[in-house]
Amino acid sequence: MASNKGLNQANKQKKDEFYTQLSDIEHELRHYRAHFRGKTVLCNCDDPRVSNFFRYFAFNFEALGLRRLITTCYKNQDPDLFSMNTCERAIWLEYLGDTNGNRVPDPDEIGIRPLQGDGDFRSPECVALLKQADIVVTNPPFSLFREYLAQLIEYGKKFIIIAHQNAIHYKEVFPLFMRNEIWLGYGFPGNASFFISKYEDVATASSHREGMIRVSGVTWFTNLDIPKRHEELILYKTYTPDDYPEYDNYRAINVNKTAEIPMDYGGIMGVPITFMDKYNPEQFELIGTSTTEMARGAPYLNGKRIYERILIRRRKQDEN
Repeated sequence: MASNKGLNQANKQKKDEFYTQLSDIEHELRHYRAHFRGKTVLCNCDDPRVSNFFRYFAFNFEALGLRRLITTCYKNQDPDLFSMNTCERAIWLEYLGDTNGNRVPDPDEIGIRPLQGDGDFRSPECVALLKQADIVVTNPPFSLFREYLAQLIEYGKKFIIIAHQNAIHYKEVFPLFMRNEIWLGYGFPGNASFFISKYEDVATASSHREGMIRVSGVTWFTNLDIPKRHEELILYKTYTPDDYPEYDNYRAINVNKTAEIPMDYGGIMGVPITFMDKYNPEQFELIGTSTTEMARGAPYLNGKRIYERILIRRRKQDEN
């Protein structure tokens, strides 16, 4: 099984250059095609020379019915052996579609403009570009995810972005799930993906790919409505006290797997974080997390601490 050691080391060093594969972008964005028509899309954490987000939207500009594509490129301030960004000056690109009829984004059709600053998404000039966008689609720096998401919420932007699933537990993020302001997209096959990167890959030999790093637990966050979030989870397990013990420090039962949620229990249940991938707000109510709701900030069973839990309850109409 592959480890996230490389990702953790990169986060500690604030190295966030993980470039998403085109196949992963296509796999997710095919579910959102109707949302893009007539819209301005911004990819504001992307070097267009290596960004497959820019490639996807530029080559599918007419098929998606886009109005405008904007991409910003951060200035390379720390050139080293790991960096794939060789841009000595921050720039932003604008593409308005094919003009010569060949259905290909030619260089002379792409407007390249310099930025005065370093291209940081928090800079005033990048915020100005953000304000012009309808939908933001990118793989933002994992180490800055809290700030990045907060900015999108502040400016009321629609988005489809990549993050680690552990971000669901962040105190700034989970309330957004509770208020149905954000949810998970369709995700990566196997809940993991290989990202184009020059960081050391510590995956096992069978999983190793040259020039890439395997990261498990990654997923897509969005606030665009998709059929998935309305799909009902089929429940088939029956509640018994022996199978579903109550926590030592919270009045709720423990459920080890999402598939094992009992169909006949109306109280609060603690479920693993992977439940959020199946969460339907019409079927379940989010109560909180073990970190925020439980004494000692974690779930305990028979005196032993277990993994963090999402606390949920079935909706009454589902109980009926």
